[in-house]
Amino acid sequence: VQLQASGGGLVQTGDSLKISCRASGRTSSNNGMGWFRQAPGKEREFVAAISWRGGATLYADSVKGRFTISRDNAKSTVYLQMNTLKPEDTAVYTCAVARSSYGSRRLDDYNYWGQGTLVTVSS
Repeated sequence: VQLQASGGGLVQTGDSLKISCRASGRTSSNNGMGWFRQAPGKEREFVAAISWRGGATLYADSVKGRFTISRDNAKSTVYLQMNTLKPEDTAVYTCAVARSSYGSRRLDDYNYWGQGTLVTVSS
């Protein structure tokens, strides 16, 4: 499975941005998927996850109510809609495929990782 994230960029505080991650190869429509992020000098952290049918989602407390994860299995794509962005949201955002049908907060529960897309929020 190959994962390609896109849609990152430079935005201002309070702006919205939607990033995407498309899977190719041995696609993963039966697997949960997640978004993680890594800010400069910090460890990678969980952002959001979604089950294979999209009926169950998980969010980090820091983004709950501002970010929405969704997926379109026909397009093998998972999305992250980010609203009311803050400077502390600045990071490289990476998508990943879970080992199971459900998403997870744990990095070890994912076995395929894509290259990230950089989101920079200016103050």
